[in-house]
Amino acid sequence: MIIITAPTGDIGSQVLGKLVGAGEPVRVIARDPSRIPADIRANIEIVQGSHGDFDVVNRAFEGADAVFWLLPPDPHAESVKAAYVDFTRPAREAIRIHRVQRVVGISALGRGTPVAKEAGLVTASLEMDDLIADTGVNYKALTMPSFMDNLARQVESIKNQGMFFSPIAGDRKLPACATRDIASAAASLLVDHSWTGQGHLAVLGPEDLSFDDMAQIMTEVLGRPVRYQQIPFEAYKARFVGFGMSDAMAQGMTDMAFAKNNGLDNGEPRTPENTSPTSFREWCEAELKPAILG
Repeated sequence: MIIITAPTGDIGSQVLGKLVGAGEPVRVIARDPSRIPADIRANIEIVQGSHGDFDVVNRAFEGADAVFWLLPPDPHAESVKAAYVDFTRPAREAIRIHRVQRVVGISALGRGTPVAKEAGLVTASLEMDDLIADTGVNYKALTMPSFMDNLARQVESIKNQGMFFSPIAGDRKLPACATRDIASAAASLLVDHSWTGQGHLAVLGPEDLSFDDMAQIMTEVLGRPVRYQQIPFEAYKARFVGFGMSDAMAQGMTDMAFAKNNGLDNGEPRTPENTSPTSFREWCEAELKPAILG
């Protein structure tokens, strides 16, 4: 039995689809099961509720062989520690009680880099990994850079202004990955009974690109000019606060971007194992172009 958390989100829904399609026994934890497609609901077990609730995870983890652990976004959390570490504490206890064999978690790059301890959401994510690993469970953290898919949040400005924004320097080359490749890596680990121990697998995409590089690729794919604009970190935080995010979480997002601008995502050596296939150009053709041009 494989437990899927956050099954209606971008990554979780893709993992769920892959496992159900492969005929694996799956149980999900979902606040709103109606958001899961009906054809998939018919082939899975469902525990309704939050996976930050002990009673929910205690029921869901009974008889579990593997757990896919992904935190839901909590823009109103009082601190990044509350959003990541405190949310995970009930699951830690349920993992111990039910002697879960394997956990695959969604985490972040940066462990061991000089900026990892002041990287906002990433720092909290790494603390979450340590909390899970402390149970002694076989744990594999999928560690990611920024997602290509995050740029979809700036579709309107790309479409209407020909611009996208971030506080990170335009010429800093960074890895970036597609969520489809994260889901593939997670699904493969969840059905593989052979791995043991604790560690991580990075999902780096096929190449390092700067935002200026991405703007050029967008320009070529869309057939219209697109430009990257670096913005001050203060303005970056203010935009999140303006969207209703708590000050602590907005600061966590800003600290993470500052750390990325100072090498957080550049510390992982690239290998054939962690070089995932989807290029930024392919992602733009498949996802961005239809969203911009219809």
